[in-house]
Amino acid sequence: MIPPLAERLRPKSLNEFISQNHLVGKNSPIQMMLKSGHIASMIFWGPPGTGKTTLAKIISELSKRSFFELSAINSGVKEVREVIEKAKNQNLFSGESAPILFIDEIHRFNKSQQDSLLGAVEKGWIVLIGATTENPSFEVVPALLSRCQVYTLNSLEKSDLEELIQNAIQSDDELKKKKITVKETDALLRYSGGDARKLLNGLELVINSFEKDKIILTNESVTKSIQQNLAMYDKSGEMHYDIISAFIKSIRGSDPNAAVYWLARMLEGGEDLKFIARRLLILSSEDIGNANPTALVIANNTFQAVNTIGYPEARIILSQCAVYLANSPKSNSTYEAIGKAQQLVRQTGDLSVPLHLRNAPTKLMKDLDYGKDYQYSHSGENNFIDQEFLPEEIKGTTFYEPGMNSREQADKESLKKKWRGKYGY
Repeated sequence: MIPPLAERLRPKSLNEFISQNHLVGKNSPIQMMLKSGHIASMIFWGPPGTGKTTLAKIISELSKRSFFELSAINSGVKEVREVIEKAKNQNLFSGESAPILFIDEIHRFNKSQQDSLLGAVEKGWIVLIGATTENPSFEVVPALLSRCQVYTLNSLEKSDLEELIQNAIQSDDELKKKKITVKETDALLRYSGGDARKLLNGLELVINSFEKDKIILTNESVTKSIQQNLAMYDKSGEMHYDIISAFIKSIRGSDPNAAVYWLARMLEGGEDLKFIARRLLILSSEDIGNANPTALVIANNTFQAVNTIGYPEARIILSQCAVYLANSPKSNSTYEAIGKAQQLVRQTGDLSVPLHLRNAPTKLMKDLDYGKDYQYSHSGENNFIDQEFLPEEIKGTTFYEPGMNSREQADKESLKKKWRGKYGY
């Protein structure tokens, strides 16, 4: 059986590696490790198809170390211990450098599975390289994380993806036998979502759909071919981000039926339950916010419950939360507010804190008027006193604009009474 195009064209050296120059370029961390011969355990964090597995294999090849590979989707403590035992014996009897144990989607390992790696990493029996699409600060246990370097792989740029297409067409692969003309790439790039593996396999799928060896790639031919061959949901993550995007947008659009459908697609496809719950938690603040503050409470409880209960019962809790959030009034006002505030901070820099708001724990600070003229809000009527809280340079700037929902419109009326026209209320 012929391997997919992405596997056939997998880079064999750092020079063939596209993008991630901060990791593989001259004087980069990976280059320095290979030069010294000391390979540290590490976690590669980045979107799908950015080269995490490829980079691990290149490191193994260039450092002349044995390579063991496990997927956290279908491996457990038993498989981990078997590999560690092989690695330990190899170290003892062959005198070779510690082999590399690559674990794909390491974020799917639970605490006990991750803990089973600790001793082998600490004793140097293995060099662990983990790959994850999720933030390792949340998904990797602290004890293991502290023993690993974390390296971030960036999403591929449009130019990187176009270079991949050209490299594939001009390579010594079987594609070389066909006459391929690339007229348009937009549809293929959109389909890939920045995933190099998905791009190359999609390219091969489109090329193979032509009956003749003379092939012209256009947006129309790519779209037609991919729509005819697209699988329902790929457990390996090919449609991972497309499905979660549809799920979130359905809830944002107040459609509980579509939300439950996309949830079912993810559940049937074996999606990580914590990943779904975490996205619901983010949405409850980003898209609902103060229009219904209870949404955040419901989503947080859902996240905790999913971690406690697990599949299959957790699907009921996820469904309840998704339907609740879809039916909830929507507002992104607090999301917009922090975005505006951060943008202004980047533009204006570190503006001085007004003297009356500064802390004055020492006599010298009091002598310098730190805290002078500050008025204690609780001393005023209804716990409010009109005074300035922003730096002089940006006073009166409005960041929070209440959304058009009953809850936030009530907030707006309250702000109007307090600030009497300030901030535009």
